Amino acid sequence: MQAPTVRERLRQALGEALKARDSIAVSALRSALGAIDNASAVPASPAPVAGASSPHFAGTAAGLGAAETERRGLTEDEARAIVRAEVTERQAAAADYERAGNMDRAGRLRREADILASAVAIET
Repeated sequence: MQAPTVRERLRQALGEALKARDSIAVSALRSALGAIDNASAVPASPAPVAGASSPHFAGTAAGLGAAETERRGLTEDEARAIVRAEVTERQAAAADYERAGNMDRAGRLRREADILASAVAIET
């Protein structure tokens, strides 16, 4: 049996956080999943040529699924690197908040970093 992917582990952890009503974990996990989704988006294509658009709205594609585009596939290493970057950003921001004397916010960010690191098994 194949090990779960980074995305699958994050989704599983998100489900558990939702059941536990852990808003900090939910926020961190949704953020990481969003970062992975953003990284897998393909660049927007140029505007459609005249005459190829819907008669109702200028410059739009017509037909079911006409605006859909396939996402590029991320490797597991790329997905893990994105989550690692999310962890690193939170740790750096937490250090900044600590220096500014905002221990509550720093603690929340450190907890988010720990949640992401443990969900994807990243060493911090």
